[in-house]
Amino acid sequence: MALPPLVEPAAELTKDEVERYSRHLIIPDVGMAGQKRLKNAKVLVVGAGGLGSPALLYLAAAGVGTLGIVEFDEVDASNLQRQIIHGQSDVGRSKAESARDSIKEVNPYVEVRLHQTRLDSSNVLEIFADYDLILDGTDNFATRYLVNDAAVLSGKPYVWGSIFRFEGQASVFWEDAPNGQGLNYRDLYPEPPPPGMVPSCAEGGVLGVLCASIGSIMVNEAIKLITGIGEPILGRLVIYDALEMTYRQVKVRKDPDTPKITELIDYEAFCGTVSDDAQQAAAGNTITALELKEMIDAGKDFALIDVREQNEWDIVNIPGATLIPKDRILSGEVLSELPQDKPIVLHCKSGARSAEALAVLHKAGFADAVHVGGGVLAWVKQVEPDKPTY
Repeated sequence: MALPPLVEPAAELTKDEVERYSRHLIIPDVGMAGQKRLKNAKVLVVGAGGLGSPALLYLAAAGVGTLGIVEFDEVDASNLQRQIIHGQSDVGRSKAESARDSIKEVNPYVEVRLHQTRLDSSNVLEIFADYDLILDGTDNFATRYLVNDAAVLSGKPYVWGSIFRFEGQASVFWEDAPNGQGLNYRDLYPEPPPPGMVPSCAEGGVLGVLCASIGSIMVNEAIKLITGIGEPILGRLVIYDALEMTYRQVKVRKDPDTPKITELIDYEAFCGTVSDDAQQAAAGNTITALELKEMIDAGKDFALIDVREQNEWDIVNIPGATLIPKDRILSGEVLSELPQDKPIVLHCKSGARSAEALAVLHKAGFADAVHVGGGVLAWVKQVEPDKPTY
């Protein structure tokens, strides 16, 4: 079902703007009125990363008059495989500033507002207040629930996307949508998955071009909402499989059991980065990369176990380690193979997965087991800086 336009038209388009957007203007469904609505629109994009990069570029090219960018991170070389708004010369720069400069190259008529801060419960409502529409390109559940709840409390629609390896998802959420169509992210995902259950893109990877596929869907939905054309995917979840080259849709309905959102909460605590068991296991049983190096140099007899996946091991590994992926430990299938006569030291990429595995070992009776805080990333940074990271 079509929705009324979200934004009123701007007063006029200049001669230069008419020429720039002419391919839009000759589409009857868009026309002058639709382009004026785009010019008058204020869209906030949360994150200038994998999804935010194509979204910002295409929103700017489409003529959205005001773009806000929420981003506090810096450009890293590993971003460039998918975050096309940044370039090699931007490595080490603020992502927000890099994105702003790229947008200005695409369309100098766009006003860019930077919010170089970590979005949280203390600032999100104030930031959202100045915008008509939110695009959520974040990659963690805590921020997704924060964006959802803030959008509900602000009465604003938002377009959501998610990517992982070869699969992407996209939908539109708007609690206050007209004609009784309202729903929000919690109607699709009432609760976050258990900590450690869903790997992040940093742990599981993502095909770079998938970002463009999902990011373009998000911009398409934003344009439809702003101009009031077409049928937004409000109430539908679009799932794209890049390997099979298939799209499918799942209907999303308002869940009457979804609690009404009345306030913002502690989203880090709500989602958790690691489970309570993992936190308890890691407390007092965490060593640093330098302490691991001292143990190796001293010739201590212990089992160093890498709980990452084979493809991660192939990128970089710590000398002397044995690869046993986390899932094999969590399932219990390898517990009988672990040494009983020597201490066990676990590590992963950054420490989260090894903490989960550590909790399982402690429950299985390996009371002396410890893990390496910061994982292989800390090892490379502090011990072998000539090795690659990912």
